[in-house]
Amino acid sequence: MTERTLIAITGSDRDDFLQGLVTNDIAKPEGTLVYTALLMPQGKFIADFFVLRQADQIVIDVASAIAPALAQRLTMYRLRADVQIVELDLIVSRGTGPAPDGAIADPRHPALGWRLYSETDESDNTDWDALRVAHLIPETGIELTPDAYILECGFEALNGVDFKKGCFVGQEIVARMKHKTTLKKGLARVKIDGQARTGDAITTDGKPAGTLHTISGNEGIAFLRFDRATGVMQAGQASLTRIG
Repeated sequence: MTERTLIAITGSDRDDFLQGLVTNDIAKPEGTLVYTALLMPQGKFIADFFVLRQADQIVIDVASAIAPALAQRLTMYRLRADVQIVELDLIVSRGTGPAPDGAIADPRHPALGWRLYSETDESDNTDWDALRVAHLIPETGIELTPDAYILECGFEALNGVDFKKGCFVGQEIVARMKHKTTLKKGLARVKIDGQARTGDAITTDGKPAGTLHTISGNEGIAFLRFDRATGVMQAGQASLTRIG
């Protein structure tokens, strides 16, 4: 399971500050978990994370590997706003079984269970890769990389972007992809027959068709060129077919 870091944003300008940067509307009732992302002005991915508004702070739940970069980027945008950014000494627990007191439902998909921010680890033994593959959920550092566009990674289906909230960094590019183009590339589930590894190039009749990412059993998440993903594809020593 990916290690997580909690960051707190405090100060009187915290709500307006973050609302103007991220892809989703964080102006939800306190205690509501929101999934969102911060993008480059060119629309490409920087970080995805969860936002929890509390009475005196905003808590950000982000993959530990990209937490320093996210904190640095937020600090850059702070300018003269009354905003402070600090790391919290709490543990992120996750599970799909009975939820402990204080747990909050993961907003991306009902199958993803709950998240809890506390001083002890309450996580269960859920097979997260199997769940992600079954429901086409991208993961930071695997499917979600600096060259990714969030709509190609299924953010709309994951409740991670709000086109009615107003401006956010990279909005123009995201809105153009939503309203003026048909996606020609994106994540899809594939069935794997044979031996393949994460990172293997996918081809169709020798032509580049995408990349294989997370694998669980005989299924996986792949980033595909849709026009070349209509039949049997190859990756490593395996044959692949698109299943969703």
